[in-house]
Amino acid sequence: MLAPEQFLGFLLAAILLTASPGPDNLMVLGLGMSKGRKQGMVFGLGCALGCLSHTFLAVIGVSAIIAASPTAFTALRIGGGLYLVWLGIGALRSTGGQAARKDAAPQSLRSLFMKGLLANAINPKVVLFFLSLLPQFVIAVNGNVPGQMLALGVTFTLQAAVLFGLLGYFAGAIGAWLERKPGAGKWLDRLAGTVFIALGAKLIISR
Repeated sequence: MLAPEQFLGFLLAAILLTASPGPDNLMVLGLGMSKGRKQGMVFGLGCALGCLSHTFLAVIGVSAIIAASPTAFTALRIGGGLYLVWLGIGALRSTGGQAARKDAAPQSLRSLFMKGLLANAINPKVVLFFLSLLPQFVIAVNGNVPGQMLALGVTFTLQAAVLFGLLGYFAGAIGAWLERKPGAGKWLDRLAGTVFIALGAKLIISR
């Protein structure tokens, strides 16, 4: 569906954009360091798959409607910011430590996945990002524009899943090493909570 040069050009741009510092990277990094490898990777996978919602919205044109409505965009922005602040408060209240890692149950992993999915899906900046990025790589003369946008969105999601997974894995390794230091677990949770709250506050007050 995508021409080879179209696919490779978009993949390179997507990798560079995903690897550059941003809210998703910081959240995956902070959570991986504070909770562990598996938790960081699961949360990162949720963030990556959240991109599929933006892809579908861009394909059917809902993103354009949201972007054109100041009220809808503001409501989404504030809601997304408050959600990140809520995640940050939860991290700050955590006791940290190795016991928290060992006791992580499958339900907690599902919860982390859903939190990552929701954190990305309700971020209005990502809505605008997809709305502006995908059309730049669409070749209209090749036809099936919605199909091309869908393929591009899936490509972005897959590479994001790989990069966020790697980030969560290595962040977890760093966190495990730091947790062998007395009291480091609690400070890692505080670091993660601070990152979430700062990102949420920035999203709320931004224009």
